[in-house]
Amino acid sequence: LLRLILGELSPDGGECRLPPDWVISHVDQATPSDTRPAIEYVLDGDGELRAIEADLAAAEQAGDGTAIARAHARIESADGYTARSRASRLLHGLGFLPGQEESPVDTFSGGWRMRLNLAQALMCRSDLLLLDEPTNHLDLDAVIWLEGWLREYPGTLLLISHDRDFLDGVAGHILNIERGQLTLYTGNYTTFESVRAARLAHQQAQYEKQQREITHMKAFVERFRYKATK
Repeated sequence: LLRLILGELSPDGGECRLPPDWVISHVDQATPSDTRPAIEYVLDGDGELRAIEADLAAAEQAGDGTAIARAHARIESADGYTARSRASRLLHGLGFLPGQEESPVDTFSGGWRMRLNLAQALMCRSDLLLLDEPTNHLDLDAVIWLEGWLREYPGTLLLISHDRDFLDGVAGHILNIERGQLTLYTGNYTTFESVRAARLAHQQAQYEKQQREITHMKAFVERFRYKATK
């Protein structure tokens, strides 16, 4: 489903439509290789801000005062002047030590580089955030921090996880795919399991009642099969 949304897969039937102006963020599964400081790698997650910064640099090189002023206004509108501090908070929340934000990306192990990918995805000011098993490379403190961050995320979060405690702390809806059908449940994962179990129990009770009625009707037919009045 996530790959379909990202355009990496095509539907076998039907179509996948998304709002054309949506900004979609996801965690790159490739391990990054970069000699730049970690914080610069995380800041790349805000593509709009990076584009404005490029425009500002071009305007400064051209000596275009009007374009420079316009670029600064766009940076302020994009909350760009707090971007570096926000990126630093993301890194610290995900377990990086003070000062490590200036360390080159290449100096970190594979697991910590995946944390950098996660920080980059969270840095994006997105409308839709796609996360596939985001706790895989995190310790408990980082998982707890991520729960809090995701609860405050203003966009739509689509999350895949086998960590039930994490789902309970983050998810507000569970989309259950079963027998070719989609059912949306409101609440966390524990609520989903409880409601689904109750629904299945009700279906089983209805099935058993139906079987008793069928048995009774068959017995009635066999008993009075040759009596026209019945």
